[in-house]
Amino acid sequence: MDTTYKTLAWDFRPPIVSITQNRPRVSNRVNLLMAMELRHLFQHLHEDECGARVAIITGRGRAFSVGREPISFGKGASRSHTSSEWLELHRAASTLAGAGMPVIAALNGDAIDHGLELALACDLRISARGVALGSTDLSQGIVPWDGGTQRLPRLVGKTLALEMLLTVRLLDAEEAHRVGLVNAVVEPDALARSSEKMALEIASGAPIATRYARETVLKGMDMTLEQGLRLEADLSILLQSTADRAEGLRSFLERREPEFRGE
Repeated sequence: MDTTYKTLAWDFRPPIVSITQNRPRVSNRVNLLMAMELRHLFQHLHEDECGARVAIITGRGRAFSVGREPISFGKGASRSHTSSEWLELHRAASTLAGAGMPVIAALNGDAIDHGLELALACDLRISARGVALGSTDLSQGIVPWDGGTQRLPRLVGKTLALEMLLTVRLLDAEEAHRVGLVNAVVEPDALARSSEKMALEIASGAPIATRYARETVLKGMDMTLEQGLRLEADLSILLQSTADRAEGLRSFLERREPEFRGE
């Protein structure tokens, strides 16, 4: 797939696609074009069936992302959209959350405001030491609108989420790790290597089973326990008919590493 973007750089080395937010002069602030390019990239990865199993997203320069460009409602192109439709077009975090594959945020620098929302939308987060995470939106008279108010309390709990949002408190990487906001903290020069190692560990699993496990956890968060257990059972039953499941059994009996094909 030959696709170039103005706000993103990306590299696909099967089975991992690496994505870099490429607006270092403005600390990788999210704008409409970046949101659109992220949607376009993941759509093409899905439609091309290229074998991408895990995505890693990071930032170029000193920041992961520290916010978003201001949205001017009722001006320019926004005149043809309602306010709700215009916000929907700018939702970059929602694209990551709905990517259809596990996404790892490699936090090379601060993840603030919309940058935090991007990180929250990823499945896993690895942070370089010295990074700050948080939301300062309320100090600017706005509220997070790309999942921040919903995903943050699901990760760190209601009490800490409210404290972070209402007092615009930033967490350093170590504290973010202690409260479960990030999965690991590494030295800056080890970030790329650690992220790729985690991605390869994920990609080594059966693709369909990985997708179902991710789906069960994410959808189950919004279900009752009984509903979640039913979803878990239903997807487990579906897996029994896959070629990957048969390969898993054969490899176990033959005492060898499985060769999963996503079938």
